[in-house]
Amino acid sequence: MTLDELEQDAIGGPGDYGRPRLLTFVRLRWIAIAGQTAAIAVTALYLDFPLPLRACLVAVAVSAWVNIFMMAVLPLNRVASVREAAAQLFFDTAQLLALLGLTGGVQNPFVVLVIAPVAIGAGALPWRWSFGLVGFACLGIAALTQFAGPLPWAPLGGLNLPMIYELGLAIAVIVGVLFSGFYAWRVSVDEGRLAKALETVQAILAREQRVSALGGLAAAAAHELGTPLATIHLVAKEMRAKALSDPEIKEDVELLVAQAERCRQILRQLASRPENGDQVFARMPLKAVLEEAVSPHLGLGRDIVVQAAPIGGGRAAQPELWRRPELLHALSGFVENAVGFAQNKVVVEGVWDARTIEIFVKDDGPGFSADIMLRLGQPYVSDRAEGAAQGGLGLGFFISKTMIERLGGKVTFKNVAPPGHGAIVRIVLLRAKIEATALHATHPGRLASSV
Repeated sequence: MTLDELEQDAIGGPGDYGRPRLLTFVRLRWIAIAGQTAAIAVTALYLDFPLPLRACLVAVAVSAWVNIFMMAVLPLNRVASVREAAAQLFFDTAQLLALLGLTGGVQNPFVVLVIAPVAIGAGALPWRWSFGLVGFACLGIAALTQFAGPLPWAPLGGLNLPMIYELGLAIAVIVGVLFSGFYAWRVSVDEGRLAKALETVQAILAREQRVSALGGLAAAAAHELGTPLATIHLVAKEMRAKALSDPEIKEDVELLVAQAERCRQILRQLASRPENGDQVFARMPLKAVLEEAVSPHLGLGRDIVVQAAPIGGGRAAQPELWRRPELLHALSGFVENAVGFAQNKVVVEGVWDARTIEIFVKDDGPGFSADIMLRLGQPYVSDRAEGAAQGGLGLGFFISKTMIERLGGKVTFKNVAPPGHGAIVRIVLLRAKIEATALHATHPGRLASSV
């Protein structure tokens, strides 16, 4: 699976994330039932306010019977489906609206509790269901201003609020429902995107680990095939000694001996690579790392220049880095974005001093737009015009930035100062964290096996 395919597979809606188990709905409803029962008991028995007690207890009992039914029939430990979660939240909202309608409507101070199921639904449901729940709650609050019973109050005097004040209360609660619902929905969307983007990062790294594991499989195969191949080689040499009188057979046997010897040499190389060759192959100079990251993007109509030099000039030797898949994928992602925006040229430059390695990816395109600069590094933020090169400063940029940060590095970005034009991505890495010499001194053997 390619990086583009992994990015496309990661795109999804928030409804796949944050949906509670059925048990969560049951527990929350028991808490609501306990609170409603306590409020009714205090109002009717302690404060001795006139209350439609029977109707209120019926509303609470219906909610309790729904819970009992769910506990008896449904497996509560599984995650609720979209329809099940929506049904639970619509019911809770309707039950609360009915109870408020019996006890004063928007004059009842507990009217603010309508926000609770709406906020839960906005975080747990796809946007269509979330907006439907918000609309249902707002319509219910509006209806309470016209069809609610009187607010329970002292027997000798009532509380009659002006209609304009009731409308103000209703509007305030509706605004609260809208704001809370939208805020919870946006948080859920961002959480879902971040989770899926991180899953994509993990998938990429797992794929690289499987590729690296092929080296160990090759060594095992070399070990297992060594014995039967040695037997074939020995038998072929004996056949050559006995075939001296027949030139045709001798020629075939000579070819068989030569090919068997060649196979033995190949297997010796494979068997020795994990102990010797892999460490040499995995340790690459900085410029070689940059060239490998750039190689998939050559020949796409943009000139790509790779440079490497010590900071301040001089002849300091290039740092040798482990060939880390995270670093290669991250650099390749930044180069892909630069190639997509560049007009003619992309420059990938690596510089270093005694402590850090800095990598710059520069293009001569239009640069980052002002409205996207503050959001760079978040998934699904794209500044690419329709019809431009595939990709963008969205999930790919987020994945690359995340990989660099996992290596202990930092990514910053800016535009080329006028009168020039273009974008610059700056990557700062600590040599102690990625340099082969430093890492080998700290973790000899372990790193070689993990590369």
